[in-house]
Amino acid sequence: MDKTDQGPTRRLTLSILRYNPHDPASQPVMQDFQLDEADGMTLYLALTEIRETQAPSLQFDFVCRAGICGSCGMLINGRPGLACRTLTRDLPQRITLAPLPVFELIGDLSVNTGKWMRAMSERLQTWVHSERTQDVDVIEAPMEPDLADQIYELERCIECGCCIAGCGTARMHDDFVGAVGLNQIARFRLDPRDERDDRALYQLIGDDDGVFACMSLLGCHDVCPKSLPLQTQIAFLRRQMLRTALDD
Repeated sequence: MDKTDQGPTRRLTLSILRYNPHDPASQPVMQDFQLDEADGMTLYLALTEIRETQAPSLQFDFVCRAGICGSCGMLINGRPGLACRTLTRDLPQRITLAPLPVFELIGDLSVNTGKWMRAMSERLQTWVHSERTQDVDVIEAPMEPDLADQIYELERCIECGCCIAGCGTARMHDDFVGAVGLNQIARFRLDPRDERDDRALYQLIGDDDGVFACMSLLGCHDVCPKSLPLQTQIAFLRRQMLRTALDD
């Protein structure tokens, strides 16, 4: 139904995939809920109203409600997105919601992105590596503003999991580090405090589960809610890692 044909108030239908994997009697089922659309309503607000008035057992995640924490990622009409940043007025009258794929399902729309992100972080060692002893009483060496801006641009990732859910490779290869992992490597490669060189980074992502696994479908780039330059960073890392391999 065309959104432009609606009156000032629409009666929305949210079709939500319900399933509790911890209950042996539970079976996946699509359950419809109806509610009146309010001005400025987000999917988070709609889900909250449903849980408060119709389905107290409905599971979905949220923390900040401002697109900062990344907790409320889900499939919205088949496309990964954040419930708190998605206005119902931008969607058709019937909305289908499902949990993000790839991640462990907790129940209904709730998935354990934290478990996946922690494993990825430990595998790629996404922290500053330095042999220097840090003295907390000494002011840190200044960084060029342009470089700081470049690092901050990549640091804006909120680990919501949308890029992983939208990635064809991640659906086929369980060990693929995904755009979120490659973005982290690109971020620490820029950081002058990190003493690792490209050879060290190649050991982390220079294989079929790393940068060379990417099929360049760029679903990650299309669905990133923070509009990170994932396409540019993945292409850059691929060139650098290939150059490193040839140099060796």
